[in-house]
Amino acid sequence: MSELVTGEAVALELRPAKLPSRALAVLLDLVVTMTVYVLVTIGLVAATAALDEAAQVAVSIAAFLLVLVGGPIAVETLSHGRSLGKLAFGLRVVRDDGGPIRFRHALVRGAVGVVELLMTFGVVACIASLVSARGRRLGDVFAGTLVVRERIPAGRMSFVPPPPPWLAGRFSELDLSAVPDGLWLAIRQYLTRMQQLDPQVGGAMAERLAMDLASSTGTPAPHGVPPAAYLAAVVQERQAREARRSFGGGVAMAGHGGPGGPVMAMPGAAGPAPVQPGTYPYPPAIPGTPSPQASPTPQSPQNIAPLPVPPPPAAPQQDQADRPSTGFAPPA
Repeated sequence: MSELVTGEAVALELRPAKLPSRALAVLLDLVVTMTVYVLVTIGLVAATAALDEAAQVAVSIAAFLLVLVGGPIAVETLSHGRSLGKLAFGLRVVRDDGGPIRFRHALVRGAVGVVELLMTFGVVACIASLVSARGRRLGDVFAGTLVVRERIPAGRMSFVPPPPPWLAGRFSELDLSAVPDGLWLAIRQYLTRMQQLDPQVGGAMAERLAMDLASSTGTPAPHGVPPAAYLAAVVQERQAREARRSFGGGVAMAGHGGPGGPVMAMPGAAGPAPVQPGTYPYPPAIPGTPSPQASPTPQSPQNIAPLPVPPPPAAPQQDQADRPSTGFAPPA
């Protein structure tokens, strides 16, 4: 990745194109350009057969400049850095700040490309690309441009770990309308990367995010709940509300408050495997406070739903002699 900073102080992570893909794109562009040049030359030779030798040489030079030099410049300018070869291999020419190129950038690239691509058969361009840290040839250096990859293989989606089972459903009445989108993004990024952070740094970050979330909702976090688990439970509640809003009553929360943990199940799709208890990556509750798992009615504000009360024990089974006959005899 190459991190570029735009004029608005926004960091862009761009993946520079490697030499093999760039060479193949340039080769395809040269094949197309040379084909057009040969066809244009044949037509001009037939059209200028009656002219003298000097006029034919002038027409040949004009055709060379217009087709082999002006053609790539016009194509890159009109397509904003995507020639036919670059479009085929998923590449694009951009400025150093990540913006689209203009005519002056394409002009400098095309003028320098005549020397390092056509006259030296690409040897100078290959050497410059190998030496450069971002794979830039001399035309890119003088023009202030960079060839990047537009089509990047899709990576695995970051997984937000589910909250502990005893937190499922506790925030169903929490007001989340005042939480800004930037805070949701920060919480999600923390939850997906908290295993890669230092424990002290991650704990301080979780406490700060939990305080910001509590101030946005107007309700303090439950006492004795780890900040990371609190963040995960609120994010899970927000996802459940978005799913209910999008799919109506066809979305059920599998394991909602059950031992399998909160897992969102879409209609017609098999949900992920339930998370076993004890595998949640959150730190334990604050020492000296009662565990929310041990108390069926934890201390919480009024607008937070209480924990589900476990069902009463089943009635003792009747004796074999007192059971009614059903007509079913077990096999011997």
